[in-house]
Amino acid sequence: MEKIEVALSFYNEGFSCSQAVFSAFAEQFGMDKETALKIAGAFGGGMAQMGETCGAVTGALMVLGLKYGRINAKDFETKEKLYSAVKDFVEKFKLQNGTIVCRELLGCDISTQEGRDKATQQNLFKTICPKLVALSVEYLEEVVNG
Repeated sequence: MEKIEVALSFYNEGFSCSQAVFSAFAEQFGMDKETALKIAGAFGGGMAQMGETCGAVTGALMVLGLKYGRINAKDFETKEKLYSAVKDFVEKFKLQNGTIVCRELLGCDISTQEGRDKATQQNLFKTICPKLVALSVEYLEEVVNG
């Protein structure tokens, strides 16, 4: 199964955008699905449903950390490589979507009950979020496997 299908399967099961994106790449980096789901769990809904940075983006940034993250504090070259990959990803995401902010992507503030109700009533979690998950995974596959 392709990574996009894996991520959308996680999302359709009820996991957050961040969990869906991050978990789709977990095994590729030697991490089990359960650990990946736990790590990414706090980042859904723009970080704990605060409507901040989109979970599909934070999930992707965690994957980039697995790919390019440094394990030596003095390895500044690796740090810059990671930061460059993150900036490229964010630029690409913004170019396609205009922003990386969850409430702006959805057009409502899901940090409030009113905003969550609006998002649910307008089916935003089923129309917008899956597209953002798929797009993030598509970009990641270019970077991680390219």
